[in-house]
Amino acid sequence: MNEAQEHIIGLEEQLRLAMLGADVDALDRLIAPDLLFTTHMGQVIGKQQDLDMHRSGLLKFRAIEAGERIVAAHGPVGVISARMNLVGSFGESQFNLDLRCTRTWRQADDGQWQILAGHMSIA
Repeated sequence: MNEAQEHIIGLEEQLRLAMLGADVDALDRLIAPDLLFTTHMGQVIGKQQDLDMHRSGLLKFRAIEAGERIVAAHGPVGVISARMNLVGSFGESQFNLDLRCTRTWRQADDGQWQILAGHMSIA
């Protein structure tokens, strides 16, 4: 694994911890303003919708485990595909999902890495 790939995995760990802790400030730093994220149910959400779900407590994670990671990183762009087990709740509904998640990270002109796009599907 090269340095760029390791960097993307480090960013993913920051994201995992921010999601588990509902750390909206960290999520705000890690998510690009023009995020396009497709959920496992086919809905497309943006950054504010994502942050609002965490801020309000509508979306809560109890466990996020990543495995089977494939990373491609070149210059200011990195893509990761990972098998994810997500445990938590959405409103009153509990979930325990085995998903495949693909995220595209990009490095902005100021050096900050952020998620530009993502997609989840049932694994």
